[in-house]
Amino acid sequence: MQLGTRWPVGATPPASLPDPVRAALASVEEELSAAGQPTDGWAWTLTYLEGRPIVDLDDGTRIRLVPGENAALITSVDLDTTDDSA
Repeated sequence: MQLGTRWPVGATPPASLPDPVRAALASVEEELSAAGQPTDGWAWTLTYLEGRPIVDLDDGTRIRLVPGENAALITSVDLDTTDDSA
């Protein structure tokens, strides 16, 4: 696993992220804002596993690319059972 970077909620994510991941990030942040969830001090952490980006939010939200598809999956760190050997 390779550590990428961290950035605060609401800040611009790294331009290197694929569009589906960027869209999923925006969706999560919009939902948090609409729910009135305070996110002061929260940050996203980008890592790469086998060259694929995985983005985790401090609350346990996880976003990853779906292997073989142009789509992102929003899940939880605790519930993510994706097989990374694909």
